[in-house]
Amino acid sequence: MTIPLVVGVDGSEASLEAVDWAAAEAARHGIPLHLLHAAAGEQEASRVISAASARAGEIAPAARLSSEISHEDAASALVGQGRNAFALVLGSRGLGDLAGMLLGSVSLAVAARADCPVIVVRGSPEHRAGRFGNVVVGIEDGEGSGTAVDFALREADVRGCRLVAVHAWSAPSGACTTPQASSWFLEAHRRPPAQVLDDALRHPAERYRDAAVSRRLIERPARPALLEAASTADLLVVGARRRLGHPGLQLGLINHALLHHAPCPVAVVPQM
Repeated sequence: MTIPLVVGVDGSEASLEAVDWAAAEAARHGIPLHLLHAAAGEQEASRVISAASARAGEIAPAARLSSEISHEDAASALVGQGRNAFALVLGSRGLGDLAGMLLGSVSLAVAARADCPVIVVRGSPEHRAGRFGNVVVGIEDGEGSGTAVDFALREADVRGCRLVAVHAWSAPSGACTTPQASSWFLEAHRRPPAQVLDDALRHPAERYRDAAVSRRLIERPARPALLEAASTADLLVVGARRRLGHPGLQLGLINHALLHHAPCPVAVVPQM
């Protein structure tokens, strides 16, 4: 049985935008869509689920649709569903969040705890509707980007669009370097930036030989580099390392910033 794409709904406009995005995503991948609502009152919960189901049915009438009302707290219910899900899809804000919050507390908690990819649906309608034809993936030095690259290539493939792989790097102050890097620079850094990008893309690209892949090496901090790349993206994909000895993920300052400020939907993919 195919595992479902799970979307959290609470009746807010942001969660309905997440339902729209998730319905289109389920249709692209040909997988079931499962709506999850965590609530205390049965009558109100039934209304929320019915409205979300009707909206999903309009966008993806052929998708296999199911729904569930949970009486756990929302974050725990979603994390539990994520143990057997293709991905979790959430709105950027919920009904209970303060007006000044840039990201809902439930979405942030789930992104930090889930075992599967978490997509926070945010940004303008054109970004959410996939009108740019780009999936952007952030590449970091080390082993944290492999699963994210696999996920991003698969997304680009089902959308028939281009993958833009971005590696941002910073040389020491006063250094004169290139993306290939000087010898003394390599003594302080494991690999030159160009090799980091090539290594991250080599094996995943073998599985998607027809994929259009664009490589970008940007000498600037990762946060502004990825936010700029996301300005013309349908989806921004980043990896997250697992905490050593503790459940959950190390989101880090960069992932936090992207989840709060990205102009398009953001997928946080746990390292496998």
